[in-house]
Amino acid sequence: QVQLVESGGGLVQPGGSLRLSCAASGLIFRAYDMRWHRQAPGKERELVAVIPTSDLSVNYADSVKGRFTISRDNAKNTVYLQMNYLKPEDTAVYYCNAASWRLGAEYWGQGTQVTVSS
Repeated sequence: QVQLVESGGGLVQPGGSLRLSCAASGLIFRAYDMRWHRQAPGKERELVAVIPTSDLSVNYADSVKGRFTISRDNAKNTVYLQMNYLKPEDTAVYYCNAASWRLGAEYWGQGTQVTVSS
């Protein structure tokens, strides 16, 4: 059974930092592109960052470029999202996503809440 378990969310003041983690099990982690998405209240889910299997061509939403960093540790089956200089508009539920077009498989975590407020 595949599981993606996010952690690290919470309440932080504007300008602060958080590090999200997503621990994967039940799949060949290194075969999957890993993504972080987020969904704010009343808004559609949006892609925040993606790190492919090759780890060479990460991409970010324009709204988080220069502030967020995605990384992966294939030995630990974990993907991270380091979030710095957080803004109130970063408030959302953050979801981890694993996708392999070659294997025809995609999985989602249950999400972790990030709230940026003073």
